[in-house]
Amino acid sequence: MTPSSSSTRADRYDYLIVGGGFAGSVLAERLASQLDQKVLIIDRRNHIGGNAYDCLDESGVMIHRYGPHIFHTNAERVLSYLSQFTEWRPYEHRVLAQVDEKLVPIPINLTTINTLYGLNLDSAGAAEFLAARAVPSTTISSSRDVVVSAVGEELYQKFFEGYTRKQWGVDASELDKAVTSRVPTRTDADDRYFQDKFQCMPLHGYTRMFEKMIDHPNITFMPSTDYSQVKDTVDFGHLVYCGPVDEYFGFCYGKLPYRSLRFEHSTLDQEQYQHVAVVNYPAPEVPFTRITEYKHLTGQKHPKTSITREFPTAEGDPYYPIPAAENATLYKRYEELAERTPGVTFTGRLGTYRYYNMDQVVAQSLALFARIAQEHGEVPEAMAA
Repeated sequence: MTPSSSSTRADRYDYLIVGGGFAGSVLAERLASQLDQKVLIIDRRNHIGGNAYDCLDESGVMIHRYGPHIFHTNAERVLSYLSQFTEWRPYEHRVLAQVDEKLVPIPINLTTINTLYGLNLDSAGAAEFLAARAVPSTTISSSRDVVVSAVGEELYQKFFEGYTRKQWGVDASELDKAVTSRVPTRTDADDRYFQDKFQCMPLHGYTRMFEKMIDHPNITFMPSTDYSQVKDTVDFGHLVYCGPVDEYFGFCYGKLPYRSLRFEHSTLDQEQYQHVAVVNYPAPEVPFTRITEYKHLTGQKHPKTSITREFPTAEGDPYYPIPAAENATLYKRYEELAERTPGVTFTGRLGTYRYYNMDQVVAQSLALFARIAQEHGEVPEAMAA
């Protein structure tokens, strides 16, 4: 529900939620529908949905404005909850990488190895191939260690070295091992990017799902609104802050480092541009990291197609917390400060300085709601979708 005029001191909200992405919207819906709480959501952007926002471009092609968002989860409870607000389109994500002038599956699998090296290995042969090239290490402390210990130096250089430096602005040896641990190596021909039990896309898009989620008389949504604009003028009981935790505290310990993205959108006068939704470009001489073609994700039929090139950058909106030891130490100081701040709950990617998949953010908000419900004397299990 969007207000027709600005809020005033006469309005009383039980909760003010800063950020209209998954973290804020899920919690708002639960608070409003299950605990009859009055909630105000604000967002700096002019729309609901955070980074998952999708819309029609000027040619009428559905795009994800902030890069591709693919829903996948093993948590049936998360899927069941979101299914209240959307139907689903089955979709299994596949990614190709341009390496040595060939397009090969990523994560590295049996097909990748056979195509790159002109071989005809089976799964056992692929396992032997990788084992012969792996550089085992007793200490796995960085993203580079993870990859080299699994596939060796050559495949690391082909697939990860340039891509990682472009994406994160530093060498993989400077990043936490969790970064490349997210991309497994396979010895079979399974070319799906994810192997989760549930893989699908909102049938009518993420934005429509979010609009249904907050369509409740207890929820007010104010787009294009910064927290600084309302913190002293809106009467609210508790603050849920999904924005950058360091910003809330005036960067008193210094800025938490993030990687941002610049998107170059274009519409082409053809039905299809590439064979899959996403093609990665690991080569360091290519300035962007990947190209996304959205019609693969949405299933939309249209005589034209729209694509996006992604250019990682150090400046701009915060997208990815940089997973390095010194950054974790800095966040810990903010976390301790947050825990000593009464009346405020910090959540979501930015509020907790962690990279989460969409389903993980939903699960986080459902768990947060369960704790709040218990404080209200309710039994959250009885209210969980």
